[in-house]
Amino acid sequence: MATLPLLKLKPREGRRVRAGAPWVFANEIALDATAKSLAPGSLVRLEGDDGKSFGIGYFNLQSLIAVRLFECSAETRIDASFFEARLSQALALRTRLYERPFYRWVHAEGDGLPGLTVDRFGDTIAIQVTTAGMEARIAEIVAAITKLASPECIILRCDAPLRVLEGLETYVRAVKGDAPHHMTVEENGARYYADLAAGQKTGWYYDQRENRAFLAGLARGRSFLDAYCYTGGFAILAARAGAAEVAGIDSSAPALSLAQDAAAANGLQNCRFLKAEVFEELERLASRGERFDVVAADPPPFVKSRKDLEGLSQAGAAGVSGRRPGRHSVSRLVLAQHAGRPLRAGMRHRHSAQRTARRPHSSGGSRPRSSGPSLPSGNGLSEGAGVRARLRADRLQGRP
Repeated sequence: MATLPLLKLKPREGRRVRAGAPWVFANEIALDATAKSLAPGSLVRLEGDDGKSFGIGYFNLQSLIAVRLFECSAETRIDASFFEARLSQALALRTRLYERPFYRWVHAEGDGLPGLTVDRFGDTIAIQVTTAGMEARIAEIVAAITKLASPECIILRCDAPLRVLEGLETYVRAVKGDAPHHMTVEENGARYYADLAAGQKTGWYYDQRENRAFLAGLARGRSFLDAYCYTGGFAILAARAGAAEVAGIDSSAPALSLAQDAAAANGLQNCRFLKAEVFEELERLASRGERFDVVAADPPPFVKSRKDLEGLSQAGAAGVSGRRPGRHSVSRLVLAQHAGRPLRAGMRHRHSAQRTARRPHSSGGSRPRSSGPSLPSGNGLSEGAGVRARLRADRLQGRP
């Protein structure tokens, strides 16, 4: 392999990468004429101004994160064998964790493959690419996945908004087989359905697997509300666990149709799903005096940048279980301060039993939870931890 272009950090820059993070921002790099001429996604070597090597990554001057590192030595060949080795290592971890082939196979920086997400649905693979560096290497990635798993279908879900920041077009394309709109998903002993061609992200949120199981364990004999239920991830498992009644709310009719199909496939009679705007429906439920023992909220991003934080105080970010707002721009502390505000009225017993509420914080009444073991975080990257969830616990009078 020819010697790769060398980029250097500016003096006194690179605090995060020196601490082990695999990202370097554009304003940290000494940009000479050679650097400015590199095509988006070009492989580069990175060194500090002191000559310290940070290995190989790919470079895109159009992106705020200009270099994403593969966390390997500067002598490593980034070729088909490299991707096969990384994908094989990631696959070995998941096959040890899960008996059935339904999981996140690759979690970007957490598996040393920045900009790449691979979700497995049995013999179908959904690939999400968000960076120019990985876009340029899709052929090697697809070849390695084909060799390692022999899937019947491979779908490229390259339609994430983040691609615009990388100067990339968005598209969805099946490179093998046909992209299914009604894909079976097996998780926690339940059967779900996902739209891999047009659903959100890759069609399914594997990053909530452990949180779904945890909340289902609290649902037996209780009433359960799944706000922003999408295809019924929390609702279906709670119903299977013996919840007395289960309600799901979402604004997407196609997603709710999949949730209803999942309820039927699991033989559940105690699930009802409603198409509505969640905040409006919560207000309506509260005005009618309807209450639920357990509430799950997995909302879309309320905060996409720091400038949106003010709006968070009015909108809220989570209930009993909530997704960390998009772009990783909100700290745990800020999220905890706002968690549960819009849902508080719905988190009391429906027969109006008195509760003593405890304000969410980092201990006591609010327990932080994160993504499961199949979503490892990158070294030095709190952003790589994916979903953040908080458990808000209120004490019901007359119960332990």
